[in-house]
Amino acid sequence: MSLAHMTSIPTPSRPKRPARLGFRATPEQEALLQRAAAARHKSLAEFVLDSACAAAEQTLLDQRLFMVPGSEYAALLELLDQPPQDNPGLQRLFAKPEPWDKP
Repeated sequence: MSLAHMTSIPTPSRPKRPARLGFRATPEQEALLQRAAAARHKSLAEFVLDSACAAAEQTLLDQRLFMVPGSEYAALLELLDQPPQDNPGLQRLFAKPEPWDKP
């Protein structure tokens, strides 16, 4: 038996402690979340965590996953392979000041 083999004795891993998340909510937001949690028969923490995880998964999927019927897949690939074209409507839109930047 080699020395390398003898030194690689597995050690029991420590259980990971759950992360603690904290945030503030208005009384109206808290009441809304409490009512929704009760409707799902969950604690407030379970409901908020489940809802946040579902929203996070959807956000990440929306950035990576495109569901296209097989009949339209080839057309999508053709569109993606085309060089970009000028879009005056988008140029006008992006030239406008952001609503939150207005005085």
